[in-house]
Amino acid sequence: MSASRGRALAAVLLVVATATGCSGAVEVAVPDAASDPACAQAAAEWPTTIDGHDQVETDPASPALRAWGDPAIIARCGVPALTPTTDPCVGVNGVDWVAEDLSDGTRLTTYGRDPAIEVLVPSDYGSAAMIAVDFEKAAKALPKNGHNCV
Repeated sequence: MSASRGRALAAVLLVVATATGCSGAVEVAVPDAASDPACAQAAAEWPTTIDGHDQVETDPASPALRAWGDPAIIARCGVPALTPTTDPCVGVNGVDWVAEDLSDGTRLTTYGRDPAIEVLVPSDYGSAAMIAVDFEKAAKALPKNGHNCV
C-alpha cells in the first residue's frame, strides 16, 4: 500500500473511530464520486441489516453511505476504482473484493467495478468475507471496468 493511500486510510479510520457524537450518528467521509448515478443504483440495494445489526445514521446523511451496528460496519460508494494490486483479491458470489487487513479490522473494496464500494469491517465481526456476501446486490449494481481477480 502506498504511503499516501495509507494516510488516506488512516484519516478514514480516524473518522470512524471517533464516530459517535451527540446525535449518535457515525461520521463518515463522503467519497468524491458519491454522486455518480451508479452509486444511486447501488444505494437502492444496500442491505437493511448485516449479521443481525440494523442500520445506524451517518453524518452526513447520504445515499452513498451506510453504517450498521456498534462498532459500525461502514460502507461507502464512490471511492476510486482500484488498479491492479498485490493485495489479496477474492471472488464472493460473482463480485471481486480486495481485502486489506487493518489494525482493528478489514477494509474490503470492490475490484473491477467503477466507481467502487468500500466496506470497513471491525474485527469484532469476524470474517469480512462473510460480510461481503451482504453487499452482493449493491456491488453488482455498479458497472464493471474489465478488471477481475486472477
